[in-house]
Amino acid sequence: MLWHLENIDVTHLLCPIKLGDDALMARHQHKTYKKGEPVYVPSELSDRIFFIDQGRIKISVMNDEGKEITKAILGRGEVFGELALLGEQTRHDFATALEDTTVCIVSLDELRGLMRDRSELNLFFMKMFGTRQLEMERRLESLIFRDSRSRIVEFLVTLVKNKGQRVGYEWVVRQFLTHQEIANLTATSRQTVTTTLNDLRYKKLLTFNRSRLLVRDLEGLEGEMRGE
Repeated sequence: MLWHLENIDVTHLLCPIKLGDDALMARHQHKTYKKGEPVYVPSELSDRIFFIDQGRIKISVMNDEGKEITKAILGRGEVFGELALLGEQTRHDFATALEDTTVCIVSLDELRGLMRDRSELNLFFMKMFGTRQLEMERRLESLIFRDSRSRIVEFLVTLVKNKGQRVGYEWVVRQFLTHQEIANLTATSRQTVTTTLNDLRYKKLLTFNRSRLLVRDLEGLEGEMRGE
């Protein structure tokens, strides 16, 4: 969520396989994980960075009661495992494939070498770390100050603004999340997500199915978020 490469094109550096760069490919591992397969788990050595070529990855943690808490759901063109760059020695969270997912794997040493040579990589990771920090702060504030319905609506607005594509006066988000995934990301229940989405559809603010979300009135959706 929210962590795209945007206008900084580092694909050829982090995932060179499609560009036929044999020298770079020799230094990168290209691996596919089956649905439900872990990419890494807590206590594993934190010495690699992952770039999603195809599919989706869930980043989650387990609380003291054994309940899983979803931190993020990432898709094509996004990076995870980046805390290794900040000195993380071992993993503190889980990274799990939500569907068959292909990733490019870059060793920490190799990435540091690339960052010394390529200024665009430094800019990319600085922007990514800043964006993720702001997103975590926003989510924390939402948990404290908003009720369940408002958190869901705020999540939809943020999702559209960061991953949506404008089509005329409407916005479309492809590969829409399941109701349970939205519930996990907003600390709500699946039933509350379903009720909220159906209410917004009844108000003709949006429509959705398993493959996409179509927002017909973004301003109206933002008004719902503010309780107007």
